[in-house]
Amino acid sequence: MQAEELKTRFGADLALIRERRPLVHQITNYVVMNDTANVTLHVGASPVMAHAKEEVADMVALAGALFLNPGTLEPDWVEARLIAGRRAGELGVPVVLDPVGAGATPYRTESNLRFITELDLTIIRGNSGEIGALSGAGGEVVGVDSVAGVDDPAAVAAGAARTWGCTVAITGERDIVSDGERTVAVDNGHHWLTTLTGTGCSSTAVTGAFAAVEEDPLTAAAAALACFGLAADRAAGEAAGPASFKTRLYDALYNLTPEELSTGAKIVVLD
Repeated sequence: MQAEELKTRFGADLALIRERRPLVHQITNYVVMNDTANVTLHVGASPVMAHAKEEVADMVALAGALFLNPGTLEPDWVEARLIAGRRAGELGVPVVLDPVGAGATPYRTESNLRFITELDLTIIRGNSGEIGALSGAGGEVVGVDSVAGVDDPAAVAAGAARTWGCTVAITGERDIVSDGERTVAVDNGHHWLTTLTGTGCSSTAVTGAFAAVEEDPLTAAAAALACFGLAADRAAGEAAGPASFKTRLYDALYNLTPEELSTGAKIVVLD
């Protein structure tokens, strides 16, 4: 696996998203629902926010990917995510989990561990504290923010991927993606992403869009993080602060071309 080959596939995948406009079924949280719907649209896919237990199995049957984000927890929504996730597994629909705030409270940690152990997950994208808490590798989360990460994200991501049987992405100043055998780093992004609520959730929504068209989960996760990070790079160059950065970020995602993603992605193959 070479970096240049990956970058070429990133661009091809973005073109496929815009050609096919896959439906990304999102059972996400109240705080970010509008943001994740918008970034899904701007990257070229179609979002749907369906969370009622009575319809999630039917909705996921129409989707190209399922995105689970338990940032605002309640028992009915936990059950809805499990129903949707099981149906996705039966149908071969990729499932992407964002374990928001895992490690902050026992209920939050236990709920995310249920998703990991009971569902056939494709990709897990979290920050260093969340993945560390769930994998037992350390890490500390307060509220939904990571305040202490793991010492070796590449080793933790690879170990967690082998244990959980899926691709694991740990995002931060350098994003790490591993399927347990292959590990890559993504160096796109900008520190202003930390000034807005929900940018991690938004990057996972974009991951769902790429997973809907890319059969290799590691490539899908790395492509999504490069795409979102490259848009952030460009947005920061035109913004005066967090509010204008958010507007520019949406515009940058919308206007990013497949060719620009292939040339602008910053990828390092670690293993």
